[in-house]
Amino acid sequence: MRLRQVALAAGDLDAAVGQLCATLGIRVAFNDPSVGVFGLRNAVLPVGDTFLEVVSPVQADAAAARYMARRGGDCGYMVMVQSEDSDVDRRRAAELDVRVAWSVDLDDIRGTHLHPRDLGGALLSLDAAVPPQSWRWAGPVWQSRVDTGVARELAAVDIACADPEAVARRWAALLGRGVAVCPPDGFQIVLDRGAVRFTAGERGAEGVIAVDVAVTDRARAGGETTICGTRFRFV
Repeated sequence: MRLRQVALAAGDLDAAVGQLCATLGIRVAFNDPSVGVFGLRNAVLPVGDTFLEVVSPVQADAAAARYMARRGGDCGYMVMVQSEDSDVDRRRAAELDVRVAWSVDLDDIRGTHLHPRDLGGALLSLDAAVPPQSWRWAGPVWQSRVDTGVARELAAVDIACADPEAVARRWAALLGRGVAVCPPDGFQIVLDRGAVRFTAGERGAEGVIAVDVAVTDRARAGGETTICGTRFRFV
């Protein structure tokens, strides 16, 4: 189980993608036409074998457009965790009374979006890929678009919550993981690769607020920048 992808929502897709490419030395691997069903266009960019996605609403009533309005503009949008067994994921969700907002079962991946109002914090997708090193959402040639000269992996994601401990424990129950205190005042779930952290935030403004990116040059560790309303910390 690992952190595999983080999605950001932007009013100007091309501008946000341009900033990510220039700052992290990465490239677009795929523009997925299937996100049109959600009223979106997108771009998926590999960071090693993890991914950043930028989605941009093309319909005023798209869920992402409403979410951006609540957050006040460009912002972090979704966390995608790779899991091993979608049947287990969905059973746990049902036991916790967490609604499935969307799901799909394909030959090479099974995806489950969990309703953020039930789970808290942010939209979570649990995706079981076959084989595990594959990732359909990044398109058929993403391996050839990997550049790790600057950034090599997404290491962690931070989610702001009105009650970070309660949300962390709910996510942990769904993921089958423990919760640890994350100084100074947060909580975290450590996955086999990567971590999801929960920190205090204002009610109504919950969501992804920061991403830790493992950099190739250790001299860059400790730096940070803000893109698409989201802090990127170099670790």
